[in-house]
Amino acid sequence: MLVARFALRRAGGGLSHNSFLTETPHVMPSLIANYLPLVIFLGIGSLIALVLMIAPFLVAYKKPDAEKLSAYECGFNAFDDARMKFDVRFYLVSLLFIVFDLEVAFLFPWAIAFKEFAGSGAFWSMMFFLGVLTIGFVYEWKKGALEWD
Repeated sequence: MLVARFALRRAGGGLSHNSFLTETPHVMPSLIANYLPLVIFLGIGSLIALVLMIAPFLVAYKKPDAEKLSAYECGFNAFDDARMKFDVRFYLVSLLFIVFDLEVAFLFPWAIAFKEFAGSGAFWSMMFFLGVLTIGFVYEWKKGALEWD
């Protein structure tokens, strides 16, 4: 840093020794002030995460009995091993649900903001989006992705 200031002064640069020292302290506090909310947010978030990770070990019941250690599913004893293979249709139906649910979720903000950009072709762009959604649904239906037999 000292070499850079010396080189600037030797080369006829506009920075003098006094102006460099008086401008630097004003820059640093404003930079720290800009990032202070982020540092506080990260600190509080880390503290909450740490407390939530440690709390179960402190308040957990330490002497479980056989009933508490047994497998429990919706009021029934477990039918089979928990590591059994699931049919791929369960995953397929869940993925299809997520895809269509997210696509339908795009309709809500569009419906609320429709008045603001009604003349800009928003109606036809949404009709195109719904058309692609319908074509995908019909394709899945024809392929038998929604069949359980």
